[in-house]
Amino acid sequence: MVERKRLRQSKPLKQRLMEFAEEVRNEANSLPPGVEQNQLQKKLRQADAAARIDEWANSAELQPPTDDRKVRVAGR
Repeated sequence: MVERKRLRQSKPLKQRLMEFAEEVRNEANSLPPGVEQNQLQKKLRQADAAARIDEWANSAELQPPTDDRKVRVAGR
């Protein structure tokens, strides 16, 4: 079996996500509206969601995420 090379990250995930989001935001703002800009904005939203999940997972009071949308239950 091949052993995987382990890489120790020098920066915390939150910091790496913030740096990535800043780079993507700058790149998206420099592009004209279109498909490529939309793809970068999607990556930006994904990085934001990952940062929120990481913050929730590492919080002291670890509560489930809330959904502001109303959930419809069948039969109600």
